[in-house]
Amino acid sequence: MKNLTLEHISQACHGIYRGAEKEKKKCITGVTTDSRKVDPGCLFVPIVGMRVDGHDFISQVMEAGALCTLSEKNLGETDFPYIQVESSLQAVKDLAAYYLDQLQIPVVGITGSVGKTSTKEMIAAVLAQKYRVLKTQGNFNNELGLPLTVFRLRDEDEIAVLEMGISDFGEMHRLAAISRPDTCVITNIGTCHLENLGDRDGVLKAKTEVFDHLKENATVILNGDDDKLATVDTVQGKKPVFFGLDASCSIYADQVEGQGLKGISCRIHTPKGEFSALIPIPGQHMVYNALAGTAVGLAYGMELEQIRAGIESLQSLSGRFHIIETEQYTIIDDCYNANPMSMKASLNVLKDALGRRVAILGDMGELGTEELQLHEEVGKEAGKTGIDLLICVGERSAHMAEAARQENPELEVIYMPTLEELLEKLPELIKQKDTILVKASHFMKFDQVVEKLVSKIENCEICN
Repeated sequence: MKNLTLEHISQACHGIYRGAEKEKKKCITGVTTDSRKVDPGCLFVPIVGMRVDGHDFISQVMEAGALCTLSEKNLGETDFPYIQVESSLQAVKDLAAYYLDQLQIPVVGITGSVGKTSTKEMIAAVLAQKYRVLKTQGNFNNELGLPLTVFRLRDEDEIAVLEMGISDFGEMHRLAAISRPDTCVITNIGTCHLENLGDRDGVLKAKTEVFDHLKENATVILNGDDDKLATVDTVQGKKPVFFGLDASCSIYADQVEGQGLKGISCRIHTPKGEFSALIPIPGQHMVYNALAGTAVGLAYGMELEQIRAGIESLQSLSGRFHIIETEQYTIIDDCYNANPMSMKASLNVLKDALGRRVAILGDMGELGTEELQLHEEVGKEAGKTGIDLLICVGERSAHMAEAARQENPELEVIYMPTLEELLEKLPELIKQKDTILVKASHFMKFDQVVEKLVSKIENCEICN
């Protein structure tokens, strides 16, 4: 890892090196916070959590071959080197910022209320047609996950595509201080994390904290169809690049046509020309992702044909509109997380599916004082879409179920208070040839619903 000697690590972390002088010039091979994933020569970062204190595993990881450890405590005399810091979490953030600065590679930073991960996947797929790309994996998009993503970078990587997720003011400021994006993409401003952010204006303020730490002459790419983002006039004296379905955006799409669960097609217009593409994941929101990917590709000098190929190469992720085709029915696994915007978008994709269309929806979290009203809005949307069966699960989702019944008395609506009850009754609710959307916030553990459905199937073929 470039320039990550123990001496440089101590300086970057503002820590005190404690160990033999001869060890200070040694370079670490990696960074981990998981005592079970120690590789020879790595740096161990002990995090103090709610239940577990990583310091309890220092002896174990050093015996397993770690080169060095951070520590918030004075460990006294040891036979291994360590770096004493005030805060392991702050130290790992400082070290990530230092390491990224050493590599001097472009960074695409992605944030927004909805679609961060799918947009990140699209942008990475596009850039991969020309560059060696490292992207955020899983949910490693917070103040610990982002540094750990940065430490996966190596000299041969050419661009980093980093997702940044927040739930409160100040977090984006700290994330941007680590990533220092050359290119910043904001997908939209929605009704997420309202418990802390208050309203959409608060969300806009929190998300745009990223502007405070952009590299000089950075490119800012925004959803021009979003009424809040459309108010951003200039950043660092430059006008943003806007994308959207409105032809006033510099990068826009028209001729949008759904292809069922096979995807959605559109024609994309840019200052350098236009092209048609088939996005292999359904939903109009995917058109916005393709437009963002196009904008980033152009920012990094890519040809339109390369961008089209990248868009059409996109693959879905488990839990994020991942389509599982079986001989008996089709499952839309969208259970990783949920908010009102993504719920409505998924319902509007489901309505175009074949067979009986079933939505299994659960509670959404972190919606603040308007949470019941927002669940009702999703229920009304379900009533309008023309699906055949709505199954609502969880305390908040009782309001979703009632709103759906009022909106469309002909829609079959089933309400269950708990996941356990759903899992017990699921086999009798589902029929052959159904298309089943499974979606809720992560705390609802709806991955168990998908597992229950798939476990009943033999010779299951998973399609991306």
